[in-house]
Amino acid sequence: MPSVSSKTCFKVLQKFDLDYAPNIITKYESERTGMSIVVVDREGPKVNGVFTLATEIHDDSGAPHTLEHLCFMGSKSYPYKGVLDKLATRAYSNTNAWTAGDHTAYTLDTAGWEGFAQILPIYLEHVILPTLTDAGCYTEVHHVDGSGHDAGVVYSEMQGVQNTQAELMDLKTKRLLYPENIGFRYETGGMMEQLRVLTADRIRQFHREMYQPKNLCLILIGTIDHANLLDILKNFEMSILNDIPPLDAPFKRPWVESDPTPPLQESVTETIEFPEEDESTGEIAISFLGPKCNDLVHVTALNVLLVYLAGSSASVLENILVEKECVASAVYYATETRPDIVIQFSLSGVATERLAEVEARFFEIIKETAAKELDLVYLKNCIKRERLQIMSSVETSPTPFLESIICDFLFAVQDGSKLRADLESLKEYDELDTWSDSTWRQLLREWIADAHHVTVVGKPSSKLSEKLKAEETARIAAQKESLGVDGLKNLERRLALAKAENDREIPQELLRRFRVPTTKTINFIKTTTARSGLAKEMDPLDNRIQWLVDQDSSALPLFVQFEHIPSNFAHLILVISTEPVPVALRPLLPLYIDNFFTCPIWRNDQRVEFEQVVMELEKDTVSYGINLGSEVGNPEVLCLRMQVEIAKYASAVQWLKDIIWNGLFDVKRLLSTTTRLLADIPEAKRSGSDMLGAIEEMISSAPASVVRAHSTLVKAVYLKGVKRQLEEDPDNIVCQLEEMRNALFGSFNPRVLVIANVEKLFNPVSTWNILAPELGSNKALSPLETRLSRLSEAGRNPGSLSYIVPMPTIDSSYALSVAKGPSTLRDPRIPALMVAFSYLDAVEGPLWTAVRGTGLAYGTSFSRHTESGQISFSVYRSPNAFKAFETCKTVVGGLASAETELEQSALEGAITSIVLGFANAQSTMAMTAQMSFVRQVIRGLPSEWNEMIMAKVREVGVSEIKQIMKEVILPAFDATAANLIVTCAPLMEEELMKGFRKLGFNPEVRALAYFQDDYGMTDGLDLDLTEDEEDECEDECEDECEDEE
Repeated sequence: MPSVSSKTCFKVLQKFDLDYAPNIITKYESERTGMSIVVVDREGPKVNGVFTLATEIHDDSGAPHTLEHLCFMGSKSYPYKGVLDKLATRAYSNTNAWTAGDHTAYTLDTAGWEGFAQILPIYLEHVILPTLTDAGCYTEVHHVDGSGHDAGVVYSEMQGVQNTQAELMDLKTKRLLYPENIGFRYETGGMMEQLRVLTADRIRQFHREMYQPKNLCLILIGTIDHANLLDILKNFEMSILNDIPPLDAPFKRPWVESDPTPPLQESVTETIEFPEEDESTGEIAISFLGPKCNDLVHVTALNVLLVYLAGSSASVLENILVEKECVASAVYYATETRPDIVIQFSLSGVATERLAEVEARFFEIIKETAAKELDLVYLKNCIKRERLQIMSSVETSPTPFLESIICDFLFAVQDGSKLRADLESLKEYDELDTWSDSTWRQLLREWIADAHHVTVVGKPSSKLSEKLKAEETARIAAQKESLGVDGLKNLERRLALAKAENDREIPQELLRRFRVPTTKTINFIKTTTARSGLAKEMDPLDNRIQWLVDQDSSALPLFVQFEHIPSNFAHLILVISTEPVPVALRPLLPLYIDNFFTCPIWRNDQRVEFEQVVMELEKDTVSYGINLGSEVGNPEVLCLRMQVEIAKYASAVQWLKDIIWNGLFDVKRLLSTTTRLLADIPEAKRSGSDMLGAIEEMISSAPASVVRAHSTLVKAVYLKGVKRQLEEDPDNIVCQLEEMRNALFGSFNPRVLVIANVEKLFNPVSTWNILAPELGSNKALSPLETRLSRLSEAGRNPGSLSYIVPMPTIDSSYALSVAKGPSTLRDPRIPALMVAFSYLDAVEGPLWTAVRGTGLAYGTSFSRHTESGQISFSVYRSPNAFKAFETCKTVVGGLASAETELEQSALEGAITSIVLGFANAQSTMAMTAQMSFVRQVIRGLPSEWNEMIMAKVREVGVSEIKQIMKEVILPAFDATAANLIVTCAPLMEEELMKGFRKLGFNPEVRALAYFQDDYGMTDGLDLDLTEDEEDECEDECEDECEDEE
């Protein structure tokens, strides 16, 4: 690390190496302002900055959240809305922020140090000296538009979540855990009723109280030039000294100097309702106040104990409540770091009529567990696995240690001694390894079994949905009546004036003052590729790792690609074709996948029960999983992955063999899994955004698509038939699963990726020989199936379908349009399309300014889906998705024509954002290795494709961008070229219908149940249907009768 000059006024509080990872952590403190800086040195292309302020408030006004938004509206030296983000995009950077219950964090993610260093002081001035104008507050926080409806970016955001099940239960939990003098009691995001009356002065007051350098910690993770950093910060501090309180001015440190949280005096259970038409299942949240957050050993022990209780299907609560008694779809655990740790268990998918019974059963199990000896062998395995997962996260996370650093800043002594004790080593796990059964059970009794608790039971209510709709309709009507015609016109004028003030043009000379940095400091990670078996039919390789692989030759006809990285772990990824699976069986994939690692196996002529299988798997692995192949760029395949210590490489391959071919389809296990999957459906159908995607999958994909077959809207009905058959004719389902396994693995020939330090792998190739008897005789790989080949007619030729889907569980609206696009990355239009999307989607770009900046929606975005030959445009969380959609159509239309010129500085920013995107995708060694495999094997591109496409992107001209906007992007707004889906609150249905009809769309209004498909599974079965499903069945019968007539 470069030497640090004493003239910088920053003293080193701590500097230490980690004994389990190749990182150095340094903590500085400014002697001039009290600002803290923590630097985590690590290799990679990214520099991640998280600028954290402790923020405490004792009301639901939303001042912390609104301030987080307003800091991006300009600063003292840069008093222009959007200037920060326009400069950031030109410097390979992206900004963002979040508001938590105890802090506010501003993020700066950059490719390379040079760009980060350029933006850092400008960003910090926006945080410490923002403009906070009345106009900014009016548009960004809340306003009433000319039609009498409430809008504003923050308001729209909170409107989308305030009445959701999760938000209602979380708020009630906070109200019961904390009294009125404790800040953790309150909703820092803001309640809608309070956002409507929040003033700019209240926000400014909160900024004065909290946004001081002495209450700010800069966290930097990446390849950092320390001397340059401290020099930049020295100059920044000199520039703000006259505008901030002096270092010795009175300041009450949030949380640390506030009233402590009192212990719970009694256990409390309360029931709340949430809006939902499907009243079949509810949720239970059980919370405890735990040990002090600065007690490292006991907090670590608590985390291990929670894994023991609810970490997997073999753990106590999951095994009994989910797997055996089938009264919940899952038991989750979580901890929140507060001065007193909060422990929470969540029980999801509980039958509504059994909510009270299941809560009581939870405590029975906890008491029984505390009363008898624990399984110390399993506990020690939990300790070991937790330690390994921490070591793994250092390698695989772009921002390791972030949570620990933030919590240390918020709640610990500020000299960094606690940070060092927490992160320097993992010796606390060594201490836990010595604990006796009595010590563990004492921990369980003290903080959970014998402790007071708060339980919130969430109960679905269709009547509440109607009540909320009626109340909101009446409130808006009263608001319009109170304002009158003249009042609404005045508000329209006021909004126009505020927009005009906010949108003052940024002087181009200001933007030009900051040049686009070079890419010299972007340290892209390199991996070394080697191949064996069928993979060697690809381009020949000549490197040391290939030589090592060749030394362990094998005649096995297995495609294996190795990506060599310096790592303590081995990642095994198998890509498996689904083409051999009969279409009728593809909806069984969710059951097969979910049961894959939690089934009994046959080993050494003995049956090994699933609990033992899970325990052994957890002992031998760091992580494992199976799902559709989205993570490898092809969701139509299966992706099987396992991560182990390098010494366990052979064990991992053995496990793959045992699970794949020796797994047993146990009827009780299958019924338990099916019951759990069904119990999750109501919760999955509560999200407007998620259902938008699910509906699109149903209309754009053919029945052959495993994406479609895996959809929530298939599972919702198909699995009811599966459950009935498992109860009445289980052999039929077992036979179908056997047929599916034989189809997937009968002529097994996957594409295998091994990511590891190949120099440390023992027998990297021949280890796979144990699979020889199971491999098919095929000596050639079959092509992988594609999304494009499994599209429906509507997916291949969009422009015929449009739907509005009212959902009582949401208070906002979402829209998605899908049109044709390039179907291969080799398409010559790809570079221009990449630049055009980057230009349009830029923070403070044309769509951001037109939509988010005016409060029309929380966000919009374009997406490119080359795997299916489509593009899509989405509106996220809007008070009126039509207005946002129409505005974006107008903006894109203007840019595509000669009407609107493209800004040169914004074009430069679009290109640097693409470079940042490549850095994001390769920010860790494991991610880089996986992308190398995806690029070469899944997509069939050359290894140097990234460099090639970046060069082509820089050559794209304005005429090409306008052409691609006209030919490819504008059709996403055309009713004859795009399919449209809208999900919305029921009260928005009529207005949205009128709006989209003006654009030529002719939307059908349909319930979610209309899009469900059981693939014939429920034919002839008498199943319990929801009211929506019954209505849709009646509608379909009526339609069929009309057709016959």
